[in-house]
Amino acid sequence: MSQKEDFVAHIQAGNTYKKDSFILGVGMLDGEPVTGAQVKIPLKTLNRHGLIAGATGTGKTKTLQVIAEQLSLKGIPCLLMDLKGDLSGLAQPGKDNDHITWRQGAIGVPYKAEPMPVELLSISKEAGLKMRATVSEFGPVLFSKILDLNDTQTGVMSVIFKYCDDHKLPLLDLKDMKQTLQFMMGEGKEEISKEYGFISPASVGAISRKIIEIEQQGADQFFGERSFDVKDLCRKVGDKGVLSIMRLTDIQDRPKLFSTFMLSLLAEVYSTFPESGDKDAPKLCIFIDEAHLVFKEASDALQDQIEAIVKLIRSKGVGVFFCTQNPTDIPDAVLSQLGLKVQHALRAFTAKDRKAIKKTAENYPLSDFYKTEEVITKLGIGEAFVTALNEKGIPTPLAATLLNAPKTRMDILSKNEIKDLVSSSDLARLYNEEIDKKSAYEILKARMEKAAEEEHKKMMEEQNEKASKETSRSRKSRKEEPSFIEKASKNTMVRQIGRTIFREITRGILGALGVKK
Repeated sequence: MSQKEDFVAHIQAGNTYKKDSFILGVGMLDGEPVTGAQVKIPLKTLNRHGLIAGATGTGKTKTLQVIAEQLSLKGIPCLLMDLKGDLSGLAQPGKDNDHITWRQGAIGVPYKAEPMPVELLSISKEAGLKMRATVSEFGPVLFSKILDLNDTQTGVMSVIFKYCDDHKLPLLDLKDMKQTLQFMMGEGKEEISKEYGFISPASVGAISRKIIEIEQQGADQFFGERSFDVKDLCRKVGDKGVLSIMRLTDIQDRPKLFSTFMLSLLAEVYSTFPESGDKDAPKLCIFIDEAHLVFKEASDALQDQIEAIVKLIRSKGVGVFFCTQNPTDIPDAVLSQLGLKVQHALRAFTAKDRKAIKKTAENYPLSDFYKTEEVITKLGIGEAFVTALNEKGIPTPLAATLLNAPKTRMDILSKNEIKDLVSSSDLARLYNEEIDKKSAYEILKARMEKAAEEEHKKMMEEQNEKASKETSRSRKSRKEEPSFIEKASKNTMVRQIGRTIFREITRGILGALGVKK
């Protein structure tokens, strides 16, 4: 048997599944595609998460696009984090050309261009369905992790949530939280200290500064109503799963907001979705492009929380896939959970690069057909090392793979196409409605204004009373003579009384004289 025949038999043995799967590409040997060595991905183990890695320009995003298409065609909805704006083309069919015809011929799968059902989402000013969440939904522990608070400050945050719950003060957005902090140090300080214990002004000040920090990164647009229901990510149009594309092109320089959003989303999915066990296909797949941004600026507490949820969320039938330049961008605790690995080419320009390549090669199964460390630097665009977990959870043979071409547009949508897509969405009309209910901000502000008004009124009354008493005491102490006006008034009164008496006496006398007559 020739080496090619051995290779085909090797790949086929590792890619034979009883359950449903899809073809990702065809195996290559010595840089050439080998007919019959199709590389398949089983749907059953996709909730074990995955990684798409490689240097800039090697085709990572297009691989993400191809996998999302295949999942949609299998009726599996996906959420895709699009930080570069490259994925909106999924809503439009692609175009054939000579290279695509050759590629698909080598793979053994004819090319068929077709669009996928797409919903555009946003947590910023980008066009799309606005995804929001309330502060209350985060709870004190998760909200504290987002702000990177210490134990003392976390305790204060727990008191804030407890007080607002006890007094029916909805915490919907960041202005509610800021108003509550202001109330705690002002009008409500005595009440809260009596009920829940002393609150340090220094802790409140630190929390306020942390809130301002994430607010400056745009978190004020994320916190609020109407809250997004994660079940709306699991929709189908006909037999195709909906691809929800989160447009994040304007928050690349705001990693804390991105980390906040990702953690809240994963936590909400984990707490909302029922346990599903090992199904034949995942319920939802989440793709995070430029995944290093999730971990780069995340605090240790936030990173620990993300790692914990990634480990647990697979039991809910959810697969999480990270797309980044180098596998070392992802924490080891997360890498150890990944089932599917698609490794595009890496470039070795420095000694540090060579060490990273060697470390990456060690994370893949050994192969009799490749020197992984060498081949990984020679892969072309649209080529990658691929290994997955088979239905028994065993890694499939490592294969340098010529990947499928996307069925959808490999370019972005125009502004008009984006506008039309958003305007035709019923969900966008529902979630984009602006809601500003009466919440902690309005309630506490009214209480503080009323208290300030009463305090001002009381102060003015006390000042007037004090001024009056001081004037009276001053006069008595100096035995002050009546003023000219007081004297004039007094003299005028005396004269008036005198004239009245004289008039009455005169009338009496004249009356008496009249009687005598």
